[in-house]
Amino acid sequence: MNEMGSTIVIILVVLFVILILARSVRIIPQSRLGIVQRLGNFHRAAPSGLTMLVPFVDVMLPLIDLREQVIAIDPQAVITSDNVTIQVATVVYYQIIDAKNAIYQVANYLLALEQLTQTTLRNVFGSLTLDQALTSRDDINQRMRTVLDEVTERWGVRVNRVEIKDIMPPKDIQQAMERQMQAERTKRAAILTAEGEKQAAILGAEGSKQSNILQAEGAKQSAILRAEGDAQAIRTIQQAQADAARVLFLALHEAGTSEEVLRYLYLQVLPQLSANPANKVFVVPPPAEAMATSGLLVGSGAAAAGDGSR
Repeated sequence: MNEMGSTIVIILVVLFVILILARSVRIIPQSRLGIVQRLGNFHRAAPSGLTMLVPFVDVMLPLIDLREQVIAIDPQAVITSDNVTIQVATVVYYQIIDAKNAIYQVANYLLALEQLTQTTLRNVFGSLTLDQALTSRDDINQRMRTVLDEVTERWGVRVNRVEIKDIMPPKDIQQAMERQMQAERTKRAAILTAEGEKQAAILGAEGSKQSNILQAEGAKQSAILRAEGDAQAIRTIQQAQADAARVLFLALHEAGTSEEVLRYLYLQVLPQLSANPANKVFVVPPPAEAMATSGLLVGSGAAAAGDGSR
């Protein structure tokens, strides 16, 4: 009996020690914080890691998450300054920066933050028109974050940012907005079409202008080259005719041809030399002994006539 009683006592002592250790040792995960109360009062904030408590004296409250957290606010009915009722859904990102104040300065910081967000949402949207509410989301987010952060700072809660998740106007307002958007898109399409046609017309006119200029330049160059070619050909023919006449008269003169024959042949050659309308030749019948030299005069006069001189 004594041995059995001793065994029971040992077992009870072991169980008591295990109970004491279980109530004395706490392991706090990373990014968590424990609030330790001693005899009902705040004693200390226990960081992550191993924490020792005094059994039956110290009590650790539920752990507080120090990471950034998010709370989604269900769509709330708000009235804008132009008396339009809209539904607004909001998302708030917050973080506990002072665990003691989050526990002792407010009974339920999560519920208080949610209610404060709804109230601030109504106040902010109440000062805006519907158009401003739809187009000023960034400004609304900033205004709400500033108001919330001023109030929640004493709770040990920091509001990092507030995001307007969705804004839902009434169905009749949505239909009117859709018609307005369709009219704006049609207007922009018409403007873009007109601008495209304008640019196409301008480019077409510029292209036609450049084409006409190039054609005129080509015709000008062609006419110049053709005139130069004709002038060169005339000068070549006249020079050949003058050379042939000179040679003929020299040959006849050397052969002792009479003056009458030379005069006759001279008169026969003159129509051929002046066949070109551009030639301007003044013929002065020379004496017989200078008849051969007249061929030279005729030839030089014909050549000068090709250059446009008298």
